[in-house]
Amino acid sequence: MNEIDPARRFSLDAVRKFNAPAENNTAGGMNDVARQVASQYRRDTMSPIMVSGVLRMAEFALLLVSGLAVYFYYVGFFNYLAWQYSLTIAATSFLAVVLLDVTDCYQIVALMRPIANFGRLLLVWAGTFALMALTAFTMKMSEDYSRLLFGTWFVVGFGLILGLRLVMSKLIRRWARDGRMERRAVIVGGGKAAEVLIRSVERQPYNDIRICGIFDDRGDKRSPPVVAGYPKLGTISELIEFARIARIDMLIVSLPLTAESRVLQLLKKLWVLPVDIRLSAHSNALQFRPRAYSYIGSVPMLDIFDKPINDWDSVAKRAFDIVFSIIGIIVFSPVMLATAIAIKLDSKGPVLFHQKRHGFNNEIIEVYKFRSMYTDKADPTAKQTVTKNDPRVTRVGRFIRKTSIDELPQFFNSLFGSLSLVGPRPHAIAAQSHNLLYNEVVDGYFARHKVKPGVTGWAQINGWRGEMDTNEKIRMRTEYDLYYIENWSLLFDLKILFLTPIRLLNTENAY
Repeated sequence: MNEIDPARRFSLDAVRKFNAPAENNTAGGMNDVARQVASQYRRDTMSPIMVSGVLRMAEFALLLVSGLAVYFYYVGFFNYLAWQYSLTIAATSFLAVVLLDVTDCYQIVALMRPIANFGRLLLVWAGTFALMALTAFTMKMSEDYSRLLFGTWFVVGFGLILGLRLVMSKLIRRWARDGRMERRAVIVGGGKAAEVLIRSVERQPYNDIRICGIFDDRGDKRSPPVVAGYPKLGTISELIEFARIARIDMLIVSLPLTAESRVLQLLKKLWVLPVDIRLSAHSNALQFRPRAYSYIGSVPMLDIFDKPINDWDSVAKRAFDIVFSIIGIIVFSPVMLATAIAIKLDSKGPVLFHQKRHGFNNEIIEVYKFRSMYTDKADPTAKQTVTKNDPRVTRVGRFIRKTSIDELPQFFNSLFGSLSLVGPRPHAIAAQSHNLLYNEVVDGYFARHKVKPGVTGWAQINGWRGEMDTNEKIRMRTEYDLYYIENWSLLFDLKILFLTPIRLLNTENAY
């Protein structure tokens, strides 16, 4: 899957523009070339892990349905389905998928070459039937099964699996060609080390890595503007902005472990991004045990940071949000209707208040709440924090803020996907503490945005809600948010969700 030519052609074209006069660069941000490259990678890609996971489920369903179809063909559709047949067919289908997984038949390389893996597929399918026959013999049940029926299923099932994999092979190759299924990587650090790394990655057959460019703080004398055909797009600070625009999956730091201080300096800047961060280990003299590495083909990498809530975890969390958001909307719809009427009767203006806030990966999202302030005194930028007995807040507003009823419309934000039900609370873009933006108060503040923000969060149920009037409060809120990100699980989300109404009884900091 090593589709490097289109990216390289674009990169070489970018180099010519990169050497254009400095006035083409955007002051205080990325240069125009980096911005143009980033725009090429705005679209989300399909995760290879997700593709192989869906194929597992599809093959299990295909084997199960084909087994039942063969059974009904021989026995008759309207006849009774013997429990031992249905159980055996289901167990055999499941075991086949497990054995295919164990033998690496769901790796992208294997999926792209079904004919080359024909023998392995046949061996796994035959081994599955051998284990099934051995189990039936051991349990003295072999006489209860029709050899003709299972022999037919063996042929039909294998034919279906092979046919599906032939189709998937063509699809995967097309997705790779179109850039729809790939892992996008940026090389951090240039020079000879980056060149050796790039050449090593490119030599890997059927790898799914697309190199998008190189970023390095060093000047052109120590870090050439072009390495192995890829342009140096900017500095590490500009990489942060680049990764906010482009859908990057991985940063590969191409520096030796001996450059410890420089590696640590880079990681301190880069860890706020929601990407996998790997340290290239292919040229390091210091060797670790094989299990300490992850690999791109045969190129070893040291895992530094992993993108949180990724792949199937993100699917589970999204399903969690949809289910519980719908439940919340249904349960609280009478309260929301009564609140809307009360707001309309209490003061002039719209029922809902919307505000721009930072979302996942620093994207700008709009959050909807019940309006709690007088329309002419509202502060969409949130530069002025709401304080106790704030004259800008209406009578109804004081009640709904204290009881957090003003947050109920955010169930719709969660249902439509801009928020999650549980996560770091989204702060207004211009939110300040003592005339300093929050990211100026807390080092690594933007790491809160490595996941979607939430309607409620770990910080809120631990008392860090309401007015952030001191630097210590925003530091503590950030600390709890980062703890949540590092320790996320669905059970943790459930715990926070069910503790939220209990902790909301404490209204000391809500006004």
